[in-house]
Amino acid sequence: MSTLWRHEVDDWLRRVLPGRCAFCLAACESGRPWCAACHAALPWNRMACPVCAESLPATITPRPCGRCLRRPPAYLRARVPLRYEGEVAGLMQRFKFHASPRAGTLLLTLLEEGMKEGMKEGQAGIAPPQALIAVPLHPRRARERGFDQGRWLAERLAARLEVPLVMARRTKDTPSQRGLDRRGRRGNLRGAFDVSETLPPRVALLDDVMTTGATLDALARACRRAGAEDIEAWAIARTPPGHGSA
Repeated sequence: MSTLWRHEVDDWLRRVLPGRCAFCLAACESGRPWCAACHAALPWNRMACPVCAESLPATITPRPCGRCLRRPPAYLRARVPLRYEGEVAGLMQRFKFHASPRAGTLLLTLLEEGMKEGMKEGQAGIAPPQALIAVPLHPRRARERGFDQGRWLAERLAARLEVPLVMARRTKDTPSQRGLDRRGRRGNLRGAFDVSETLPPRVALLDDVMTTGATLDALARACRRAGAEDIEAWAIARTPPGHGSA
């Protein structure tokens, strides 16, 4: 059975068997779309740089990495609860490339779950954002794909958080970031975003997958020009060091 066909069969089974885990079809925890075992086995990004969310060795106490100390990004901190691997990578691919609303909804729920866990681990003093800004696709790319996954996620998350959603504009149809190093990605994205309205002081930026942080850094610079001061970078998953991603 092909991987895509297997996913389609699994999705059908989950729809006709409510109360079953989205990953293994075992009985769910009350009110959650996963069982305890699958939730614990997910690639959580708990040991990470608090600024850029890059995964750190388990033996290191989470602190700003050397790269962030040498060249801090335009955002102040990142919240990325998962690593882009295993079940999370499979969900993301079904969401981005097959426009699966079930996969998108599950990813959004995992993002919220991870944010709540982060709050419990000492970040409760950080004020919530006053606006949410999604990483925008260029209009041509959005027309070709027929689906803007960043906007889809941001509209739903903004409604859940009860904060305004501000739409940024992508002014450059940048080439693919695949295969580019950090410097190449930064150059590729220089001046790529614009925010036309004045922003409140505290905002959060939202992307689906964070690789080097160059995209969120470029959007954060546009937000600073629009008046934002305390900027957080949010994403569902962080690509592990040394791995390419979208």
